[in-house]
Amino acid sequence: MDQADHDEIRGAVRKNYGKIASATGCGCASATCCGTPGDLTAADISLKLGYSNDEVTGVPEGANMGLGCGNPQAIAALKSGETVLDLGSGGGFDSFLAARAVGETGQVIGVDMTPEMISKSRQNAVKAGYKNVDFRLGELENLPVADGIVDVIISNCVINLSPEKARVFREACRVLKPGGRLAVSDVVRTVEMPDSVKKDLAMYTGCIAGASSVQELESMLRSAGFQDIRIGPKNESRAFIRDWAPGTKIEDYVVSATIEAVKPGD
Repeated sequence: MDQADHDEIRGAVRKNYGKIASATGCGCASATCCGTPGDLTAADISLKLGYSNDEVTGVPEGANMGLGCGNPQAIAALKSGETVLDLGSGGGFDSFLAARAVGETGQVIGVDMTPEMISKSRQNAVKAGYKNVDFRLGELENLPVADGIVDVIISNCVINLSPEKARVFREACRVLKPGGRLAVSDVVRTVEMPDSVKKDLAMYTGCIAGASSVQELESMLRSAGFQDIRIGPKNESRAFIRDWAPGTKIEDYVVSATIEAVKPGD
């Protein structure tokens, strides 16, 4: 895949999520909200993904758009005073939850490449009076974050959208402090996909075609400098993934997973 292909994918992803940010609904795959039945609200979807009712109701209105494939908060073990980076922060849902966890002495940086998403998350922060969250426009492959300042990186079903995941992980390692950790929810490929799926931009922007295998992710993370790598596929996630592209049997190819790793300490 050459740079022109990379740019085409980024453009398609940016356009798709710009529409989502500007709409009242949500969407991740080719159907309605992450492909889920249209009568489900964003709150309903997030509860199915593993968020608690307190988490769903404890963020500014409009921050939760029902996107994602898991709950990175459940594995991040955030502590008061930590600096958190949210990759692909969208409307700010996970960033605001992280802000609650790290408290006034902590900081959360949300990065998203879609201008509409950044505008939405900044508006949400102002409306709710968050002082410890900073939303920045930028690409995950070129993070607008200084070296070695982050304690924890979280992300929810976004890294799969990058056509250059190895660069994302190198950037993640760069901005983490020694001993810093990665706590991500994302999709992983369980078997090889047919070309009809891999070459479908709608499947790519829908969090499907860009998924890597567990072995590929482990290799990229090691090459980026991470250790203590733990990737946990969740077979039960097929129950909601099948609704992302109804009738395609896409749940035979991808599942949600937790992805954890640590940057070596000094």
